[in-house]
Amino acid sequence: MLDSLRAIDYGRTASYAAVAAAAGSPAAVRAVGTACARNPLPVVVPCHRVVRTDGAIGQYVGGAQAKRALLALEAA
Repeated sequence: MLDSLRAIDYGRTASYAAVAAAAGSPAAVRAVGTACARNPLPVVVPCHRVVRTDGAIGQYVGGAQAKRALLALEAA
């Protein structure tokens, strides 16, 4: 699962569902969320790049404001 997270390019985002599908388990959307929540290196393994399918930002171990800031930094 973490390999699929590392595959998300800088400045890009992917949905939890897309990450689950890329990992070979399309139904494992909650597992993606759990992997992000337990990620010991959240900036190295870019969990902040994972968003909800509906486009909402979703959660982040550092908080929603930190996630927005990281995404904005990468978009600049």
